[in-house]
Amino acid sequence: MEYTIQIFKIFAEHYSQEGVKFNFDFLEANVINILLLLSGLIYVLKQFLGSILLSRYEKVLSAIQESEERLKQANARLVESEKQLAQTQIIISHIVEEAELTAQKVHQSILDQGKSDIDRLIIASKASISTAENQVRQQIQQQITALAISRVTAQLRNQVTASMQTKIIDSSIMELGGHL
Repeated sequence: MEYTIQIFKIFAEHYSQEGVKFNFDFLEANVINILLLLSGLIYVLKQFLGSILLSRYEKVLSAIQESEERLKQANARLVESEKQLAQTQIIISHIVEEAELTAQKVHQSILDQGKSDIDRLIIASKASISTAENQVRQQIQQQITALAISRVTAQLRNQVTASMQTKIIDSSIMELGGHL
């Protein structure tokens, strides 16, 4: 880089002293040779660079066409994916609605089943209570009856004499004798 700067400095110093001049003598300035060399160079480079540029142009053009084709395919896939997404979202919303309805039905059926179970338990407990009350009443009646019989028997033993027993037995036999 330093050498390039030094070359430019030397070139600038040389032309700053003499100045830039235009030479009107074409033969002395080799303008014709330069033009011939330049035209030959352009002709050769045109074919060489033209073929390279043409092949590069064709490659770039085919790459662009491939890219456009891939873009079209990608857009088509995107549109299809968006359609599928929309359909999936619709299906998901239906599934969610059905799940909510099912949950509500299950919740209601559980509540109804619970109520019927409670009603059944209430009826069964009332029946058990009623049965228990009847059993308690029967036991109380049996105990009262047994107690009454034992009291009456005890009173009869204390109050009934031998002559009274004979009279009761005779009257009972007479009653039975008339019906037999």
